[in-house]
Amino acid sequence: MTSDLLAPLDLAFWNIESAEHPMHLGALGVFTAHSPTAGAHAADLLAARAAAVPGLRMRIRDVWQPLSFGGATREPAPDFDPLEHVRLHAPTADFHADAGRLMQRPLERGRPPWEAHVLPGEDGVSFAVLFKFHHALADGLRALTLAAAILDPMDLPARKPRPEEPSRGFLPDVRKLPGLVRGAVSDVGRALDIGTSVALSTVGVRSSSALTAEPSGTRRTAGVVVDLDDVHRVRKSRGGTVNDVLIAVVAGALRRWLDDRGDGSEGVAPRALIPVSKRRPRSAHPQGNRLSGYLIRLPVGDPDPLARLDTVRAAMDRNKDAGPNRGAGAVALLADHVPALGHRLGGPLVSQAARLWFDILVTSVPLPGLGLKLGGNPVTEVFPFAPLARGQSLAVAVSTYRGHVHYGLVADAEAVPDLDVLAQAVTEEVETLITACEA
Repeated sequence: MTSDLLAPLDLAFWNIESAEHPMHLGALGVFTAHSPTAGAHAADLLAARAAAVPGLRMRIRDVWQPLSFGGATREPAPDFDPLEHVRLHAPTADFHADAGRLMQRPLERGRPPWEAHVLPGEDGVSFAVLFKFHHALADGLRALTLAAAILDPMDLPARKPRPEEPSRGFLPDVRKLPGLVRGAVSDVGRALDIGTSVALSTVGVRSSSALTAEPSGTRRTAGVVVDLDDVHRVRKSRGGTVNDVLIAVVAGALRRWLDDRGDGSEGVAPRALIPVSKRRPRSAHPQGNRLSGYLIRLPVGDPDPLARLDTVRAAMDRNKDAGPNRGAGAVALLADHVPALGHRLGGPLVSQAARLWFDILVTSVPLPGLGLKLGGNPVTEVFPFAPLARGQSLAVAVSTYRGHVHYGLVADAEAVPDLDVLAQAVTEEVETLITACEA
């Protein structure tokens, strides 16, 4: 294994982290246990398998060399010990209560930034595993790949080998200079377009104080399981995509939640950032984050559930027509044009600016269609968790797994003590959409 410089966006994630806002992804997998000791056996398996996964041995180390001053590298940890990363906890009656407390703890930056927490169930017939991966180590897809490497092997079709790329010198091919110049000019135009879109996105915004909070450093999580067939029933009735329906459900659930807690939803239209993966397998940073995003106004203030869905669908269609390289949601792409030292010095400012850019994150995390197992114990539920941006009280991640949609909700525990009410509102909103479509 060799070291490689962090891609610009990875470096940004590494530098905007603070004790109150750790930048790790999470996933809580719930397993059916074949025996009361299945959790302890699972912890042993995870530790044993982690030792053989190269990606899990990688630490992140700051670099102060002239050509990469202020950057960081991903490199093998010479003293890697999987037992420092896999932890077995006491039996619990509430997986999410434990997951919330564990999600609020930052990963130790001096060693490979990931952890696996095994939570045996008090019932003796279930256990859960909370995976945590720093966003600088892995995006959602990469985190899934690393987690899958220490679960039971899956029978996947063999990948076709890719042709080798020619080695790249330090100087560009002069024949490509006209194209490089055109690309640079295009990048400047795109940056101006993104900046203008960000400025316009703040005009006339009606958000809610319930979605913003001074950082307390605490976390609470909740999970909701929805039948995928119900989502398809709504989609087939109104058109659009499954993702459109899932986002509209979030808008409706927020409306119910705001009204229930007395904050009121009238006129509220928070900006939701919808990340879009732009991963390129043969890029210069094959392991790095490559993200853009769409920014849409969630029609929380609209009392009509079908109108909310139509509004979300139209907004997503406009974003897709424009593409993920332009618009206010594409700010992450600008990280490629900031030098390493700029990321290090500007990290705190970027972190503070998140609340000016968007109000809530709604992201989708891909999962394989095949059943996941650990020690022969099958996964029944998988709840993804997104990092919580500074100044924001709530983030939503969604995964589809074996006929069900799993919503993973992460909140600042002090700002959102009633996260269970929002979780219930998600279920109720799906039922409302189905009823409205059948009326």
